Amino acid sequence: MLTTINRIKLTFIAWLFVMVPQSLLAAELIMFEEAGCVYCRMWNQVIAPIYPKTEEGQFAPLRRIDISDQDEIPYLKMSVQFTPTFVLVEDGQEIGRIEGYPGEDFFWGLLGQMINNLKQSTEGQET
Repeated sequence: MLTTINRIKLTFIAWLFVMVPQSLLAAELIMFEEAGCVYCRMWNQVIAPIYPKTEEGQFAPLRRIDISDQDEIPYLKMSVQFTPTFVLVEDGQEIGRIEGYPGEDFFWGLLGQMINNLKQSTEGQET
């Protein structure tokens, strides 16, 4: 049973999700996937369990989207052709993408490069 205080807290949290401008939200990593994708399954087995616990996962939380629903993301630079495809997004703009799952070492390296490029570009804007 919710107390009045808890209802107020929940209402405030819901309000924040609606009212906070997109530009104040952190980057996110969108994973386009589809049922039966062998490489998606490999990524899910190797990377998915640890991703949220990593520095990369904290900086760019993962959002999963079925490849058939890619029209929900109007700011993609080009359509997604392969699964998995990982798109790094910030402020409603595509920053970069990884097409396919190149294995654990390459995935972390490529994602790290995209995140570092994003951090460097935002640092340059702040000065």
